Amino acid sequence: MYPHERSLVEEMEGEPFALVGVNSDDLERAKKAVEENRLNWRSFQNSPEGAEGAISDDWRVSGWPTVVILDETFTIRYRGHDGDEATRVAKELVAKLKARN
Repeated sequence: MYPHERSLVEEMEGEPFALVGVNSDDLERAKKAVEENRLNWRSFQNSPEGAEGAISDDWRVSGWPTVVILDETFTIRYRGHDGDEATRVAKELVAKLKARN
């Protein structure tokens, strides 16, 4: 998924779009993944040291990767595991938002 996500971030640059990742790796492995895969988006540890709970618990994530698409009102418009469908929904939302503005 990394190449797809990386190209999507590049394609959507300047648009009302943000990709945010959550990873379940330990800190060193996560840093290595960012470097090796040239990740160009923010990524947070699922359960960082000192956190009261895991992000995956708050968002009810039961499998990795799970993609969640939010609209401008933070309403979930897609939740699932299909990167192509998630991309389609995200691009559609951006196009509708741009058409209104």
